Amino acid sequence: MKPIEHINNAIKDLDKVVEELLLDWSINLTEKDNIMLPLLQQKKVLQQTLEDLIYLEENPPTPNQACGISKYRED
Repeated sequence: MKPIEHINNAIKDLDKVVEELLLDWSINLTEKDNIMLPLLQQKKVLQQTLEDLIYLEENPPTPNQACGISKYRED
């Protein structure tokens, strides 16, 4: 499934950006925190989307029925 590949690539890209940010000694910790927070929030959303897509790929909904994603989520 193509969307799964795209989301995996986006997560890898975010990980690279966060790693580069952590290794950048020219930025103080407060600035790093301010920059990283939205990146980590994006990553969380992408990971949840990835889990949902994998679930739907493995458990496709029948026509005219709810997909049931909310039933498998823990949060």
